[in-house]
Amino acid sequence: MASVTFSGPGALGLVSPNYTKNVTTGSYLDLASTAGQGWAQQYLPDLYEAEVERYGDRSISGFLSMIGAEEAMTSDQVVWSEQGRLHLAYKASIHTTTGVITADSIRDIDNEGGSDPVAHAVRKGQTVVCQIATGSDIAVVKAQCTAGIEAATNTLTLKPYGAATFKDLANIAAENTATIRFFVYGSDFGKGSGAMEESVEAEFKSFSNKPIIIKDKYVVSGSDASQIGWIEVSGESGQGGYLWYLKSAGDTRKRFEDYLEMSVVEGVTKAGTSAATGTGTEGLFEAIEDRGIVTSNAGMFDGATDDLADFDVLIAELDKQGGIEENMLFLDRSANLAFDDMLAGANNYHSAGTNYGVFNNSEDMALNLGFNGFRRGGYDFYKSDWKYLNNKSTRGLVNNNATAGKVEGVLIPAGTTNVYDQGMGKNINRPFLHVRYRASEADDRKMKSWITGSVGAATSALDAMEVHYLSERCLVVQAANNFVLFR
Repeated sequence: MASVTFSGPGALGLVSPNYTKNVTTGSYLDLASTAGQGWAQQYLPDLYEAEVERYGDRSISGFLSMIGAEEAMTSDQVVWSEQGRLHLAYKASIHTTTGVITADSIRDIDNEGGSDPVAHAVRKGQTVVCQIATGSDIAVVKAQCTAGIEAATNTLTLKPYGAATFKDLANIAAENTATIRFFVYGSDFGKGSGAMEESVEAEFKSFSNKPIIIKDKYVVSGSDASQIGWIEVSGESGQGGYLWYLKSAGDTRKRFEDYLEMSVVEGVTKAGTSAATGTGTEGLFEAIEDRGIVTSNAGMFDGATDDLADFDVLIAELDKQGGIEENMLFLDRSANLAFDDMLAGANNYHSAGTNYGVFNNSEDMALNLGFNGFRRGGYDFYKSDWKYLNNKSTRGLVNNNATAGKVEGVLIPAGTTNVYDQGMGKNINRPFLHVRYRASEADDRKMKSWITGSVGAATSALDAMEVHYLSERCLVVQAANNFVLFR
């Protein structure tokens, strides 16, 4: 039989008839491979036009809008002052024989581990409650200040009421130096004595933060802006239709809105030796680490020994601060479940199984093992999941490492402070946690967006559409001593 040479489309293998009734891969559409010819054929597959939202609501913002406020500012810096403690309390080193407290050892009670000494305000004649410790020996005694404020030396002398020297007290080892914590509770003067020698000025504490400029941009060519796709897009910003650039533009906007919150939560101040070109800003986590309460008890959320005794340690710390009654807990998944287990453990019948009534459940409804809030020690706590700490593409990525930098949640007080707002010209109640953004009559930089290019209303010769986003803002964390960061 003579050989025949073919030319034309058939020579390319586009026609491949089957001579037997065998099921082969060539018998089915395969749009994903070159061999299946993709869309280069007359057969139409079943198309699911709508995208599957496999990650649900992908946005993680909303935390600050739940607990704070946003206010305009017109400067490069925001400065505020906070009250100091009303009563005087210190930690220092004391000579147990002479009762002299050395100047370089005096620390503020809120910064016991600080490296710099502070100037005390204890005056001659005032009475103090002392806790003296030498090694494992501890004694609590009353004493009087016999030599108070001395600007030149910053020393003071205490004499106990119950013995000649502190060394003579029971439970105090015969040593010359001891650690002392003391607070003033009054004064004691004899008949005919003069007035108090000195006065105490109110303590002034000033804090500040500065905004950062946050930017983003989306670009689409003029051709792609008018190109119809077969996928019906949707997004968190409400965009929809068959123009793919609508989805990308909407995602860019929603991502930027998330950045506005993430930037002031994660922000850090710039060190003097840093080579970064940004200005830096104090974020929520840094503010709590510097001026708030940071839990270091690994057993608080280990899921094994969580109980109310663990949480009572935290309540004792809150008592030492402002004692704000209402507080909100924003937690990651593990911490939230640990709180649920802790509260469920308060049920006397918990070890024998869940009983109806304790959780307001019945046999005709789904069992609810979660708690939205609880009251303990005069405090109200309302808890919620914080999606930002769980999402794998945000804090959930590093929270997988339980030993390095993990943030399990924050406690935010629900208090407010009354201040005079220059922009509004009146006193307002402002939450302890709020955002300040740059704005004036000429330019509002809370959330700016503008379009450039030749698509739509042409503003330049660029054959594309550029969507720009910009904001300038910072976070103000007032009374950070009442905030808690769960590490």
